[in-house]
Amino acid sequence: MNHAAIIHDIAAQADDFLADAQDRRQGRAGVEEFVTLEHPALSPVERKKVVDGVMAVLEEEDFFGTEFVGDPFADDATENED
Repeated sequence: MNHAAIIHDIAAQADDFLADAQDRRQGRAGVEEFVTLEHPALSPVERKKVVDGVMAVLEEEDFFGTEFVGDPFADDATENED
């Protein structure tokens, strides 16, 4: 079975099925659910490999917005008030 193709296919659809995910934990749960529903023939080991692969792709793309913590524009507002 071609896990790489499954991983990239699922990652490409992430905007649709992870629209409400607030953080990485919720995102992983959503990916796990999606893999279970869409690929029920995968063994638990294969499922974990696919979920880990999808999460790696999403993190590489900064899907969960980990680049910023808090309000990324807070410094701009402070500078403009001076």
